Amino acid sequence: MEILVLLLSYLLGSIPIGLWIARLYNIDITKVGSGNIGATNIQRNIGWGPALVVLAFDIFKGGLALYIGRQFGLTDFYLAACALLAVLGHNYSLFLKFKGGKGVATSIGTLLVMNPLIGLGTAILAVGIMYLTRFVSAGSMMGGIAAVMLLIYHGDPLWQIVTASGLALLILWTHRDNFKRLQSGTERRIGTPKDTPK
Repeated sequence: MEILVLLLSYLLGSIPIGLWIARLYNIDITKVGSGNIGATNIQRNIGWGPALVVLAFDIFKGGLALYIGRQFGLTDFYLAACALLAVLGHNYSLFLKFKGGKGVATSIGTLLVMNPLIGLGTAILAVGIMYLTRFVSAGSMMGGIAAVMLLIYHGDPLWQIVTASGLALLILWTHRDNFKRLQSGTERRIGTPKDTPK
């Protein structure tokens, strides 16, 4: 049973809602802007409405993976695996030849189910940083790190700290190019003009 739930977690994460939403507008989102299927690239190339739909679904699928694991009574080890596999599914989707997004929204979804207080606090902090800096990448990376620190400070279970650490590392890895652009001053801010095709 555990293996089936883990596979389901990966498949849920793999659902490329951003790709499908963009197709409604006759756009292949993998070939415009950053090529990313997440809400940020959707917002820059299609608009806020579609981006919010993608954001909500990506959060939902991450939370659903962990929720299903809990309903089947999985141990903490397998719950951690469910969370990580959902995000890995988003980042390396089975439906996109193992390409995908950066896993931020899906990570938030898993955190909200794993520890609602920490998940909500992390989301608020990340959005606050994005608002102040107008850099989605900065808010995403700082949010990932903050989640780990908040769990440690709050004295939460070790499996939650380990899971959040894994999620933070994945976020930092998928944002490695963004980090370089932040250092060089070439990172795009929220609200920049529509991107051009690659």
